[in-house]
Amino acid sequence: MLQRIWNKCFNRENVSYLIFGVLTTLADWISYRMMRLAGMDYRLATAGSWAVAVLFAFVTNKLFVFGSMSLRPAQVWKEFVAFVACRVLTGVLTLAAMVVMVDGIGIQNDFFCKIVVSALSLVMNYILSKWFIFKETS
Repeated sequence: MLQRIWNKCFNRENVSYLIFGVLTTLADWISYRMMRLAGMDYRLATAGSWAVAVLFAFVTNKLFVFGSMSLRPAQVWKEFVAFVACRVLTGVLTLAAMVVMVDGIGIQNDFFCKIVVSALSLVMNYILSKWFIFKETS
């Protein structure tokens, strides 16, 4: 029983998603921090770092996590549109959560808020990618 649970949780796909999810999150956080240090408003920096993360995540999820190797333009475009649509959903939720925490609740450390919403976003993005975008076609 425990072995089955272990194998279900720690398989190639889940471990790859975790690794590339961490790298995507780092791309998001680093670009966010750079934009903030450049004087950009936290809302605009959130949107900009989201775009950086989405582009990075699409390539890594497609090729290395879910193993979707088709490079046919129609297939890549279909996956990209679905991927961006799902990421827009989680991106809007991320931005809304940032605004609620920073402006609504008054949390002064916006980067702390960024960390909290990143964790939620990571889980939602995996589920959406697995079920709707890079699903196996048999």
